Amino acid sequence: MPKAQPDLRPGPGAGRFFWLWAAVWLFYMAGPIIDAWHRPEIWERLLGMAAALGFCAIYLSGFIVVRRHYRSTGAEPSRTASAVRLGGLVATAAVLTLVVGESGLTTLVYIGVTAVFTYPPRAAWSIVFASALTAGFLPRIVPGWDGTIDLLFAVMVAALAVWGVTRVVQRNAQLAEARGEITRLAIAAERNRFARDMHDLLGHSLTVVSVKSELAARLVQLAPERAEAELADIQRLVREALADVRAAVAGYREMSLATELASARSALDAAGIEADVPVTGEAVDPERQELFAWVVREGVTNVVRHSEAKHCWIRLDRGTVEISDDGRGPQSAPEEPPTSEGTAGHGLGGLRERLDAAGCALTIGRRDGGGFLLRASSV
Repeated sequence: MPKAQPDLRPGPGAGRFFWLWAAVWLFYMAGPIIDAWHRPEIWERLLGMAAALGFCAIYLSGFIVVRRHYRSTGAEPSRTASAVRLGGLVATAAVLTLVVGESGLTTLVYIGVTAVFTYPPRAAWSIVFASALTAGFLPRIVPGWDGTIDLLFAVMVAALAVWGVTRVVQRNAQLAEARGEITRLAIAAERNRFARDMHDLLGHSLTVVSVKSELAARLVQLAPERAEAELADIQRLVREALADVRAAVAGYREMSLATELASARSALDAAGIEADVPVTGEAVDPERQELFAWVVREGVTNVVRHSEAKHCWIRLDRGTVEISDDGRGPQSAPEEPPTSEGTAGHGLGGLRERLDAAGCALTIGRRDGGGFLLRASSV
């Protein structure tokens, strides 16, 4: 499949002067034009001038039209349009050469350049080689032509120069496209990270608030003082959740393992689950404490929401955090723990992404003796 030609996109305002880039090289058509003007017969003069000016017009308009096509579509022009333009160049070049003689072969340089700019590489270089061979051998077989103009070399050098320029422009366009794609991927990754953080922050906080509000409702008649304390705790949790969200939006939020352990103990107690939770996270590698704080938050949230457990255990060491309970355990495949909707948990999926990015492994399964087990460990 032929490769698309480069999308020539100079900086702002440069497009208005692009035609000058192509027109300046028509200086070398001065020789054939002067020869045509000095032909002895009037019909030769008119025909030669018409052919020379027609050739220049087709060449220049071809560059402008092709560039506009690249800018608007990003694809190479149709084969039919390219063939018509090339046919027009060949026809006018042939007429000019018949009228003025050997100097008309100068047009072969422009034909080769146009082919490189317009056609895919294989077709373009076939035309270039054909032009070069014509420039090299025709002067040697036509009587009266001395072949002093080394057009074969000129055709090849001009074609190589334009080919090099178009390749540089094409590579620059590809680099710009790659940078744009990297930017889009970075934005998508940041959106996913932010969505994951919002889920982890609000999912845990709202779960604890829900459990505590249910407990407070039950205690209103039985133990008003305890209910009042739970309501005060709910207000504190809501304020903390709001502060966490604001900090996350500002991009400055840091997780504390010690804070999450204390929060886990409070949430489990409010849910009526006996908690065996370390007081501090000092046993954990300092570089892993923030990451394991996310694990504790998500793991305890799932225990409170889904486990129906009576006991929950959290174990920490330098490179591992383990959260287990004696509840229902996983109801589906070990790697796809259920949520209240019966599908794989978004929170655990986000946690897995977070751990993978940090080079840690997440293990999800059934605890020995029944219940649910979640373990994160350094690989």
